[in-house]
Amino acid sequence: MFTGIDEVDWASLGHAYGPADDVPGLLRGLASPDPVEREVALDGMYGSVHHQGDVYDSTLACIPFLLELVATPGVQDRGCIVELLTSIGGIDLGGDDELDELDPDGEEFEDAANYAMAAAAVAAGADVFLALVGDADREVRLAAPGALASLHGDPARVLGLLRERLTVETDTEVRLALVEAVGRIALRYESLRDEIVDWLGWLMGAAQDPALRLAALAQLARCAPARLPGDVVVTVTELLDRLREAPGRRDGGPAAGGWALPAHPTGLAELCELADLADLADVADLADVADLADVTELPESFDPRPGAPTLVGQLRELREEQRAGRGAAWADDLLRTLHSALDDRVEDRIALVTAQLRSPDWGRRADAVWMCGGLLRTWRGAYDEVVRLVGAQLADPEPRLREAAVARLETLFEVARPAADALAAKVAADPAPWAPERVGGRFGLSNALLALTRTGDARAVPALARALDQPDLDSRLGYAIPHLGKDGAPLIPALRHRLGGLPLDEELGEEASPLLLALAHLGAAEALPEVLRVLRGAPAFRREWVVGSALRALTAFGPAAGEAAGDLRALLDDCSVAVSTSAARALWAVEGDVGAVLPGLRALLRAPDAARRRKAAWAVGAMGRAAGAAAPELRACLAAPEVWLRVDAAVALCRVTGEAREAAPVLVGAWRENRHTRVEIAECLAELGSVPAEAAPLLRAELARSRRHNVSEGTSGDHDVHHDEKLLALCRRALGHVREETGE
Repeated sequence: MFTGIDEVDWASLGHAYGPADDVPGLLRGLASPDPVEREVALDGMYGSVHHQGDVYDSTLACIPFLLELVATPGVQDRGCIVELLTSIGGIDLGGDDELDELDPDGEEFEDAANYAMAAAAVAAGADVFLALVGDADREVRLAAPGALASLHGDPARVLGLLRERLTVETDTEVRLALVEAVGRIALRYESLRDEIVDWLGWLMGAAQDPALRLAALAQLARCAPARLPGDVVVTVTELLDRLREAPGRRDGGPAAGGWALPAHPTGLAELCELADLADLADVADLADVADLADVTELPESFDPRPGAPTLVGQLRELREEQRAGRGAAWADDLLRTLHSALDDRVEDRIALVTAQLRSPDWGRRADAVWMCGGLLRTWRGAYDEVVRLVGAQLADPEPRLREAAVARLETLFEVARPAADALAAKVAADPAPWAPERVGGRFGLSNALLALTRTGDARAVPALARALDQPDLDSRLGYAIPHLGKDGAPLIPALRHRLGGLPLDEELGEEASPLLLALAHLGAAEALPEVLRVLRGAPAFRREWVVGSALRALTAFGPAAGEAAGDLRALLDDCSVAVSTSAARALWAVEGDVGAVLPGLRALLRAPDAARRRKAAWAVGAMGRAAGAAAPELRACLAAPEVWLRVDAAVALCRVTGEAREAAPVLVGAWRENRHTRVEIAECLAELGSVPAEAAPLLRAELARSRRHNVSEGTSGDHDVHHDEKLLALCRRALGHVREETGE
């Protein structure tokens, strides 16, 4: 093996972390008899040579050697190498001549060219995968069908081979991989789709194995959803029951009859990419702290599986832990495929999840809890019963199921209210409900107290008071307190005590901001001494964050914060525009002196920098009619190229003039241009008490949409559902004014 590997000038090639002179060692490590060395090598391939799915010149140079490894029966863990090759060569440029559309001197052109060359190189050697569908190594047989469907250039030949192999393969999970690969061919090649759809329909009716029938149903949903049976939920539920009731099967235990086998942790490329992204992502959601944004941060010492030496190993162990004690653990993959294929058939998906959540099998209920996440996050619907059933899992003895349920509920905010009784019961029964539950040797990051607080339920207050007295406070709890509204008032003494005891050091911003936000929303003017202490003693590190939070609290206190007027005047000339504009807004709230703040804000509205004008528009808009003299500057901003500046200026203009006539074209245009502006625009229209004629149809259309407005492919935020529900409520409120005006 590895003929010619030393003739490659690896040092002149690169990967994610620089020169690729370490790659020969990684390739040789993949062939090592030592399992630890093989895992380290695979981790290095995903971590550097194929980092987050990227293809480098060193990645291209590896392809011949990886194909050689796959073709050598004595090499162990070849299934993982097949997956790696599938990921490297499986980039689809969409059939468009994308390279012709890119700047040949640009980085994007180089990336696209590398993807195209990788796809061609792996496809050129894809015949090696043909012999692997009958390999003695089960892991290889699991990976080979997907590689053939994604990479081989003769799909008709591959289709015949996969269907033939299905007649002799005895391993259930490998059989499912064969069916999934057939479905992938149907999606890629329209010329074969009708033939494959007919075959899937036949398989769904003729197969004796319920797992195989379920797999055929899932692929049929992907390829030809119109061909699904009308009673798809009943059919799926019956198949799942047959799986569970197989001879020798116990709920949550192994199945007999060859139907359920130990699950294989496939998809390492996708798992590694997700893990890399999670490691790099800033999980703090501070886009709009004034809108009750929470902060979710992993502790620096957090390690989900500290015992595993590599990321690949950690992911594998975590997957195995999640599936431990489960029977047909692969069934969740089939159901996930089915849910994805059903797409906007929300009622069918709700019925399917509901049936799963009522199953006596805890594993199936756990799958349902995780699957309903994408459903709830993506689609609007009648979810009360689903949420109630998720809440019922909090009383289950299985800790993994409880953890999954809490994690799901804490992202739902007001939508989780049907589960409030279950959450309250769990919080009341737990001596330390603010501490995440320990599951499988690791701490989770979710807790029932956070979920209950985000629903706005007053039963969270006693536990929150105790949490505020603990040495370490989950900052998310502090950011969630405003959701309690006036019911959070009993927490004011505890918030003041904690805020007053914080050291004025570099940790102040992280620890004080949630407390200040809570006090601001509670209008706790009695906390003025503690707020002033923070304002005056804010350290240089993250000063803008700390001072901004304190100023927001003073703004909420209004005239009761008169003692702070001198501090606020001193901050009007602060070098930070964020601080100076926040100080102006606070001074106006405290003293109502337009002359002291408006001239400076009008000057900022004329600044060339869009960010400065946005902050000034925000402060001017907060002053309402009293800032009417700034209307000319706001009008000038309506023609700015930046959509968010146009929106902020239009909203401020509505507030200082009391009507939306001038701003309506800008608001309507921005609504259509950028869906993320809709919450701010709807809030403005709801405040005005009147809606421009051209805006009302947009509000009605939004309410009629089944898809949430802020859904993004491949990403999701902790507040997505909450922000969409807020948009819906604002649209209804704004349209309520229209009905009042028209008498509808």
